[in-house]
Amino acid sequence: MKKIILVLVMIFAISGYSQKRSAKHTFEVDGVCEMCKERIEKACLDTKGVKYATWSVDTHQLTVILNEKKNSIKTVKENIAKVGHDSEEVKATEEVYAKMHECCKYRDEEVINKHKK
Repeated sequence: MKKIILVLVMIFAISGYSQKRSAKHTFEVDGVCEMCKERIEKACLDTKGVKYATWSVDTHQLTVILNEKKNSIKTVKENIAKVGHDSEEVKATEEVYAKMHECCKYRDEEVINKHKK
């Protein structure tokens, strides 16, 4: 009986460790500058379950490592939108976007062009 219990405990322990907990996600997030980078990454890292977040000013690609047992990538995108940045699936409200620093207004062609120079 003790051997059966020991075997069952080992099977459950092994299956628990083999389950995928963290996943890497990469997606586009709108922004134009280093202030945007800080804001986007902070919004991600303040999300429960996010272990790593980095956003590229040049490519607008955000890479996140997320423990999917603690949260979803949709929640990460919603938190990014709450600080004023758009992703393909979740857009920031006009009210939140309007409060952003003038340098960070990525929806404005003039601002985009200034950052390209």
